[in-house]
Amino acid sequence: MNKKQAFPWDHPRFRSWIGVARACQLMQQAMTKAIADLDIKTPHLDIMINLYRFDGISQQELARKLLVGRSNMSMLLPQLEKRGLIERRPDAKDKRVLRLSLTQTGRSLTEDAMTIQTGLIDRILSQTPADRCLQVAEAMEDLIHILQTMEPESEADAL
Repeated sequence: MNKKQAFPWDHPRFRSWIGVARACQLMQQAMTKAIADLDIKTPHLDIMINLYRFDGISQQELARKLLVGRSNMSMLLPQLEKRGLIERRPDAKDKRVLRLSLTQTGRSLTEDAMTIQTGLIDRILSQTPADRCLQVAEAMEDLIHILQTMEPESEADAL
């Protein structure tokens, strides 16, 4: 680090960045504990909630929604399938595409987990006024949009 370069913690927006990261980590830890009795992990829950909302989604679409690679999906889906929580079926028009659905057991477990998740969110965020929660949500949606549309910085630009 050269002497002209500022430290990250000297940047005025660093506190916001750290706050978001820490809140995300702590919420992930709380959720992991909250659903432990259901014998599922948060990555499994992310998959199951998306299948609950988007029945018949392809593996590729699911990976894109969850911002994970195909290799990550390839590890998680068989675990859920082996437990009888999801089904993978070939697409009617394109046999190379696999469509994903929850089984009845998976659907019931997802509903139980969503009840726990909603209760946890309510318990944590009930101390913050709803309009402030919406402001945070809007700020995060703006940040997501910026990150998704941002051109990768080349090494030459970074120097």
